[in-house]
Amino acid sequence: MAESGVKIVNNSIAGGSWFGGWLFTIGFLKLTFFKGVLAILLWPYYLGVHFGITSEALIK
Repeated sequence: MAESGVKIVNNSIAGGSWFGGWLFTIGFLKLTFFKGVLAILLWPYYLGVHFGITSEALIK
């Protein structure tokens, strides 16, 4: 058989970094267990709420 030009790479560093960042976020924001589970899907929302500027600051 001829060798194909496809190379499969297993990049476990990216997955580990994502999981570590997720755990850091849960601890930093002091989320409960249930909110921590939801943070898997809603991580950008929680970071936006915590670090985002308020609407009052936009009006000024």
